[in-house]
Amino acid sequence: MIVLGVDPGSARTGYGVVESDGRRHRLIERGTLAPQKRLSLAEKLRHIHKGVAALIERLNPDALAVEDVFHAANTRTALVLGHVRGVVLLAGAERGVSVHEYPPATVKQQITGFGRAEKGQVAFMVTRLLELSADAEPGDATDALAVALCVACQSTSAGSLALTSVPHTGAARAPQPPRPPRSPRRTS
Repeated sequence: MIVLGVDPGSARTGYGVVESDGRRHRLIERGTLAPQKRLSLAEKLRHIHKGVAALIERLNPDALAVEDVFHAANTRTALVLGHVRGVVLLAGAERGVSVHEYPPATVKQQITGFGRAEKGQVAFMVTRLLELSADAEPGDATDALAVALCVACQSTSAGSLALTSVPHTGAARAPQPPRPPRSPRRTS
């Protein structure tokens, strides 16, 4: 199965393509679609739509995986992100590709085993799951690869890539963020 993962953004839309048999995963391609900053929103959306459509045409994926909208503090940012997601979903629908959407917490849970993982932890696990020679840089393309790997996980009976696809090395999860120190208890 070939999966095109997309991490939507108006400045940079990351994409990553993986091939998977459900247990083993192989990187095919990754990158970003970056419209020029001076373009209007409509022109940026056209650029992203044409880019994703061209990737689908060239790579012929079995599925398209898109990261869902997160709860942004800035309403305008959330609206623009929704427009970008719309043109990405449209590109998949126009070509008859099976489209899957995942909230960021679900992606983190499936990839690292921890739904509130940091970007660096996700990048670490993407590197391990795809057996890349160097650590993946946290960023748009790595996030897109993570969401693509979520679709690959669906073809296994287990629920988390972090627990099923990484060879056992003594730890079943990605490194967890340090816990804050506990405050001393009062005994009065």
